[in-house]
Amino acid sequence: MDELTAPEGFLLRPWHPDDASAVLRAFAPEEMDRQTSHPVDDRLGALAWIAERVRDRGARTTYSWAVTAEEGEALGCVELNLVNPVHQIGWVSYWTTESARGRGIAPAGVRVVARWAFGELGLYRLELGHRTDNPASCRVAQRSGFATEGVERGKLRYGDVRYDVERHARLADDDVNVD
Repeated sequence: MDELTAPEGFLLRPWHPDDASAVLRAFAPEEMDRQTSHPVDDRLGALAWIAERVRDRGARTTYSWAVTAEEGEALGCVELNLVNPVHQIGWVSYWTTESARGRGIAPAGVRVVARWAFGELGLYRLELGHRTDNPASCRVAQRSGFATEGVERGKLRYGDVRYDVERHARLADDDVNVD
């Protein structure tokens, strides 16, 4: 469970304090403020973000991986949370650092985590969502084998603005899961 390897050569591993600089770079763009419940704008904020992922992994409530390439630096994150073992579902989220975008890191990581969730955790359904004004996140979902299911109107609120969210899902018995 600690490390997963993508066929594309990326390694997914647990977060550790040495990743604080990469987390700080990832959360530097303004739109990343929306991806966390507390500020990640200094080293202490980055370390707190990492500590939360380590704690949640230990509690088995959320599984978060740093996605790395050969040099070992965290280039992105794939997370599985809101796991409901009764209904066998979970929620997937992901991000990459600005410099890592467009390299296939997010879809590779999401595909590996999906296989792990269907196998190791025995989940049946994985869900994810993105703002409808985020076509890059939509491409990640599609390249990861998640089918579009529809739009949830006004689901997210950032400041005074509400955003529609496009929902995607992948099932354990989808054809995409056949190797």
